[in-house]
Amino acid sequence: MNATFLEYVVFFVASLMMLGGAIGVVTLKNPVHSALGLVLTLFGVAVQFVAQEAHFLAAVQVIVYAGAIVVLFLFVIMLLGVDRTVDLSVEPIKIQRPLAAVMALGLVGLITAAVLQAGDAIGSLNPGTGIDLATVEDPDSNIQQLAQNLYNDHVLAFELTSVLLIVAVAGTVLMTRKWPRQSEQRGEADR
Repeated sequence: MNATFLEYVVFFVASLMMLGGAIGVVTLKNPVHSALGLVLTLFGVAVQFVAQEAHFLAAVQVIVYAGAIVVLFLFVIMLLGVDRTVDLSVEPIKIQRPLAAVMALGLVGLITAAVLQAGDAIGSLNPGTGIDLATVEDPDSNIQQLAQNLYNDHVLAFELTSVLLIVAVAGTVLMTRKWPRQSEQRGEADR
């Protein structure tokens, strides 16, 4: 078998994983099943990264997104009890669906404009674009630059993101906690 043929097979299988998971996220009614569809999508992206020999990104994809973020999603889904059925015929905000349609059209327009703009820019790359030649010669320098950027230049933003996640989980726990009613507290105080 030809190596190029195997690359095509890996690409198409990973693409089918991603598309199947993405369709599952949107179409499945149970939020837990939707989150599992998201895991399938994220694993497909990780396979694509491995096929492009971006092993660091594949590991981060699996560890951070498929591991931590989806577990956090599942934790919040289970904690809030969102997996119960909801009547979708009742619209709490009447203008919500038309606004979502307008936003979707705007997003499609922005993505189309970005793709067209990027297509024009691809042919005009030149040596003055700021690409460091050391990056091309040393394959590990990209990871070193990423570590320098995250842990030295933007360490405050990196740490604030972790604090934000902790506050979100704590807020979720407080919001879902069942507080005793005033009458129950008085009844226990009388005893």
